[in-house]
Amino acid sequence: MLLPTLPSCFNNNNNNHSNSNLTNTPTTQTKMPQNLITTVYQTHICNTPAFLTLTWSKTQTSHSLTINIDSSFSLSISLSPATSFSFFRNKPGSKPISLPHHQCRHKPKLYWDFTRARFSPASAEPVSNFYLAISHAASIDFFIGDLREDALRRSGAIPPLPTEPALLSRREHMFGQRTYTTKARFLGSNHEIGIECTGGALRVRVDGEVGLVVKRLAWKFRGNERISVGGSDVEFYWDVFNWVCGPGSGGGGAHGVFVFQVGDGGVWPEMVGAEKRLMRKSFSSGSATSASSPGSWSVLQWTEERSDGSRSCSSSSSSYSSSASSFKSGGFSLLLYAWRTG
Repeated sequence: MLLPTLPSCFNNNNNNHSNSNLTNTPTTQTKMPQNLITTVYQTHICNTPAFLTLTWSKTQTSHSLTINIDSSFSLSISLSPATSFSFFRNKPGSKPISLPHHQCRHKPKLYWDFTRARFSPASAEPVSNFYLAISHAASIDFFIGDLREDALRRSGAIPPLPTEPALLSRREHMFGQRTYTTKARFLGSNHEIGIECTGGALRVRVDGEVGLVVKRLAWKFRGNERISVGGSDVEFYWDVFNWVCGPGSGGGGAHGVFVFQVGDGGVWPEMVGAEKRLMRKSFSSGSATSASSPGSWSVLQWTEERSDGSRSCSSSSSSYSSSASSFKSGGFSLLLYAWRTG
């Protein structure tokens, strides 16, 4: 079978390189995320295991955080820059949390402050000067950020703060042409991950060093290899079927799927909101009609089959949340959707 015309990332033209800064997203995607990150944590609320999902979304016109807890609590917070009008400015916030399946004598409460948060130009996720905390019965059950004293003072909780919550998975949507870069935490340390598609080859960089080169990518558009990240073995899966044969293979809009898996891997919750709209749009042209088509999900099903069953790759919120009590900690998965903009 002859392959169709290969997209620009498989030729040797090195002009117009793009990275993950996402500032060159075409006007046809201005209403879609420029950067979208979903992180899943395992924590305890009211002494009961819980999954907490944070979705950071940034477009040219908006910036927000959506918080979900065990599919029973959801809240969206605007992170857009403050304006000169005081009644539009972001302020520290709080909200009681109702969790029907948790036996809480005292209702837990969510606290946050992003008024001084610092963001890198390429990411919807803050890097410093913020906090997000859940308090219950004068203690903090969940905390991320660096404004520790502010969180304790506002919540009235008694120190100390809990240890760093278990990060199970991170799913990120990035836009570019040949080069995609992100940062992720593997086994307690931060690393920069780069994926480059040029000259018919796929290169994976870890902290600037080439960790893997896949040649003849037009024929090896799906596979897996073991690489080293910070001295630890990480299983790497790639699926660029959509770049070679799928919808949009001759132009912008197609996406590659990449998974970095530590141990048994983490959980992948159902796509909702901006993520779901983005995936639907990617299959709106061509024969594929859903996000379950081979070019999008085969690599996810593949990694699931190779695990021991302790992780969840479910498409329903109920099965996702019900596995919280049985999940074995220690695994982590970084899932990247690399969207070609031209």
